[in-house]
Amino acid sequence: MTAMHPASLPIAARQLDSAGRLRHFLSTEGLPKDILTSILDTAAGFIDENDVAIKKAPLLRGKTVANLFFENSTRTLTTFELAAKRLSADVLNINIRTSSTAKGESLLDTLHNLQAMLCDMFVVRHAESGAAHFIAEHVAPGISIINAGDGRHAHPTQAMLDMLTIQRKKGPIDQQRVAIVGDIAHSRVARSQIHALKTLGVKELRLVGPKTLLPDSLADFGGTIHRDMNEGIDGVDVVMMLRLQRERMAGALLPSSAEYFAHYGLSPTRLALANPDAIVMHPGPINRGVEIASSVADGSQSVILQQVTYGLAVRMAVMSIIVGNSQNVENTQ
Repeated sequence: MTAMHPASLPIAARQLDSAGRLRHFLSTEGLPKDILTSILDTAAGFIDENDVAIKKAPLLRGKTVANLFFENSTRTLTTFELAAKRLSADVLNINIRTSSTAKGESLLDTLHNLQAMLCDMFVVRHAESGAAHFIAEHVAPGISIINAGDGRHAHPTQAMLDMLTIQRKKGPIDQQRVAIVGDIAHSRVARSQIHALKTLGVKELRLVGPKTLLPDSLADFGGTIHRDMNEGIDGVDVVMMLRLQRERMAGALLPSSAEYFAHYGLSPTRLALANPDAIVMHPGPINRGVEIASSVADGSQSVILQQVTYGLAVRMAVMSIIVGNSQNVENTQ
């Protein structure tokens, strides 16, 4: 397959149509504040008075959404599938590992065949950075791409569900002090969180972790670097823990999971350093006793399960906005 990497065109321009409306959702990087705010406002509209995502809306009736997952993620796939179905779309889940791509058919051939089946939207998850951008550059004009995670590059819907969680549980993002803790250098979730937080005007952003898991330069990240966990979360309003990939330990970037927890795990004692009403977040799945103690993950300050609920609402919002924008284009032609 052709090498996949983000093209020279600015990231925001690759996601917007000629009228500046969202056509693809590939990254939070470069998108204007009003688009991110629109996603949050639309997602909030999909949550009822009991803080539960609504059951059904006809906004995607007659549309077909194809989930193309080249990398396993049961929770992300499930929430995208459920989001599309709650919007009344037809949903096609493609098992890439057993599809013709595993037998030698190229990715573009697979995409062209799906286009011939009149799919309207592809939700793409891939282990290689830039995969969603590559696909977005080669699909037919009427098809939209949502990035469900690509390599170390981006996971925009995860970032937006995190923004919605902060907004609903803590208030305006520009009033919050936020600490992101863990493998920031290799995390697509962290990259997307950072871009979204900066665009939405976060009051203070701290990046916390060991030297081997922190970025070499702040130029692409922003925030302040903290190698001491206690210092990094002291007085913050939001603690965003990242999942530690096991290969980081196997690759000698860390000595052991036990030592990592001793220095960077979120225990009740450490959480007490944050503001008393601070919330604890995690993108999941959790490595209990590695990134976070079970008593914290299941405790009163944890909003991890609410993140899952809000993830459904955010994915419904992104899909409905994109489809609405494409219908506006069709109506003006």
